[in-house]
Amino acid sequence: MTDPVYRTILLFDIEQFGSRDDVEQAYLRRILYDVVDATLVTAGVEETAALRADRGDSVMELIDTQVSVPALVKTLLTETPSQLHSKNRLLAAHARMRLRIVLSSGYVAVDELNGWVGSDLNHAVRLLNADVLRTALKRRADDCVLCVSNGVYEGVVRHGPLGVRPDDFHRVTVDTKEGPTVAWLHGAPVRDAARPVLGAAPPDTVADAPAHTSIAGDQYGVTGGTVNGDLRFDRPGRGDRG
Repeated sequence: MTDPVYRTILLFDIEQFGSRDDVEQAYLRRILYDVVDATLVTAGVEETAALRADRGDSVMELIDTQVSVPALVKTLLTETPSQLHSKNRLLAAHARMRLRIVLSSGYVAVDELNGWVGSDLNHAVRLLNADVLRTALKRRADDCVLCVSNGVYEGVVRHGPLGVRPDDFHRVTVDTKEGPTVAWLHGAPVRDAARPVLGAAPPDTVADAPAHTSIAGDQYGVTGGTVNGDLRFDRPGRGDRG
């Protein structure tokens, strides 16, 4: 096994890939490669500066540290969604491809079987498969959703490099096999619908207020309500009426 080398880790995964038939899966894989290739070219990643691993419904890239991470983040927020949109607009709704994307970093080694090994890589994969990322993509109309590791956020995103707005990211806690971990999700937070309180009125309605009548002046035959003025029980004559 080689010595661990620090790399930028970029992962792409196709939503609901297993529910597609073989023809659709093969077509989506070609689209995925086109989108990933275009992303890397736009970010200035040369072929010799990245290693690729194919996982069927996902693609993993190990990128040299000489490549600009701010450029990668900006590209993932602009070029990648644009590429996806240009591909999906030609497809029927049920055939469109949507992606979960993770950008992380860490030490990765390559074993004698050309496999990738490293806890930092495992951490990135945990983020890719996290429920919070799956839910965010499911509830949005966008074709993709981006999650960055806490290290990438603190080292790059929060400083606001050109084309990247830190306020567009929000902190999430991801439960993993190794315990909870912090990451940063691009886009508005995903909120669960509030559960109604048993016996409470619906939030968009107002409970009826008890009937109440307020009357002023001389009153005849009053049966209820709040009365201001003198109470008289004789019928007024014509001359008493105004």
